[in-house]
Amino acid sequence: MTDDARIPRPALILGLAGLIPFLWSAVTFLSPGLATSAGQWLSPMFIGDYVGLTYGAMILAFMSGVLWGFATKAEGREAAIAYTLSVIPALWTFVMVSDASDTSRIFLAAGFVGLLLLDAMFQAWGLAPRWWLRLRVMLTVVVLASLSLPLQA
Repeated sequence: MTDDARIPRPALILGLAGLIPFLWSAVTFLSPGLATSAGQWLSPMFIGDYVGLTYGAMILAFMSGVLWGFATKAEGREAAIAYTLSVIPALWTFVMVSDASDTSRIFLAAGFVGLLLLDAMFQAWGLAPRWWLRLRVMLTVVVLASLSLPLQA
């Protein structure tokens, strides 16, 4: 693997660290005892399926900013398209993720699937680094698995 295709260590570490709230959400959802114990120290916002939903909404909006940064490498018509596409994840979250319902959870998961498609487009256009899609697929699989747990209960 060439150096420009290898995921940089800081990006990998920070990406994996960004999964911690999703994994914590899944663990505290699956373990009511742990959720109860954690509830003695943490706000309900940081326990169970709620933390995955709120953190996920924040991350999906954050990823719009990442795509916007990639759009700065484009020119002309491609730039206009890239900037327009970059705001979709944030707008999707704002409009579609409105509460802690299963419907919002499904829309949030769909937003992450859509984001992955945008990631693939930006990489195909040469706007994202060569390693970007490998990192995003790995992270998205974990995010979707974590978000889907409460839907299976």
